[in-house]
Amino acid sequence: MPELPEVEALRGFLAGRLVGSVVGRVQLVSVAALKTYEPGLDAVEGRTVAGVERYGKFLALRAGEQLFLVMHLGRAGWVRWREQLPAAPPRPGKGPLALRVRISPGEAGFDVTEAGSQKHLALYVVRDPQDVPGIARLGPDPLGEDFTPAAFAGMLRGERRQIKGVLRDQSVLAGIGNAYTDEILHAARLSPFQLADALSEEDVARLYAAVGTTLGEAVERARGLAPEDLKAEKRTGMRVHGRTGEPCPVCGDTVREVSFSDSSLQYCPTCQTGGKPLADRRLSRLLK
Repeated sequence: MPELPEVEALRGFLAGRLVGSVVGRVQLVSVAALKTYEPGLDAVEGRTVAGVERYGKFLALRAGEQLFLVMHLGRAGWVRWREQLPAAPPRPGKGPLALRVRISPGEAGFDVTEAGSQKHLALYVVRDPQDVPGIARLGPDPLGEDFTPAAFAGMLRGERRQIKGVLRDQSVLAGIGNAYTDEILHAARLSPFQLADALSEEDVARLYAAVGTTLGEAVERARGLAPEDLKAEKRTGMRVHGRTGEPCPVCGDTVREVSFSDSSLQYCPTCQTGGKPLADRRLSRLLK
C-alpha cells in the first residue's frame, strides 16, 4: 500500500507536471471506484489545475478554486504518468485501469490503476477535501508543524491498544501504514505488541524521534523519482519490513515475522523484544 512517503512523492511529481495545465478529459473505467456523484466527474474538465495536495494517504488534485479530484490508492492502486496517452477511449474490462485523466493541450496525462481482485481504490469529486469522510477523520500529519512531542505524548496517554495498531490508526496519525510502522518501531527499539499507555517517557521520546526520522528520510529518498521507480525505492529502503529471514542491519539477528489473516509484521528480536521471538498466532494454529 502506498504510504505517506510514496504519496508525497506522487504529489510532487504530479504537481510539477499538472499545475497550470487544463484538465482535458476525465474518463472513468471502474465505476465502482467512484464514491461521489455530485459534482459529476466531468465537472473538473476544462478547469486549470491549481495544485496537488496530500492529506495522509489521499491525493487531491485542485481543479480551479472550487473542485477537487481526490484519490485514495488503497492497497494496490497506483498513478502512472504517460507522455502520450492512447487516442482511443479506454474500455471497461478486467484490466487494472480505473481512471484516465488527459491534460490539454497535448497528449499527456495519467492513469490511475489498481491491481488484484480486491478493490480498495476510491475516487471522489468534492468542493472541499473535508467532504471526504476518510480525510475528515484524519489525525495530525506526522511531518506537520502540529505534530509536537507534547501532542504525540497526549495521543498515547490512556491508549490501551498495541503501539503498532495505534500508529496505523489514521485518526491518530495520518499517512502511516503497515510497512513504515515496522520501520519506525525497529528504529525506536520497541516491540510492536507493546501497549501504548505502558511506554515510558524515554520510550515515547525515542518513538517520536523515530517517526520523524524514518518518514523524513523516506520522503527525501523518494523525492523527484518517477512513479515507476517509487515502489523499488520503498523496498530498498526497508530495514526489517519485507525482510523475513534476513539479518538485521543493526545487530545481525534474524528478522522475524508475525502473520495475520490479511497482513504480517516484521521485527528484530534483539533490537525490539529483548531477544524473545513474538508468538505467531497463525503458525501456532497450524501446529495444533
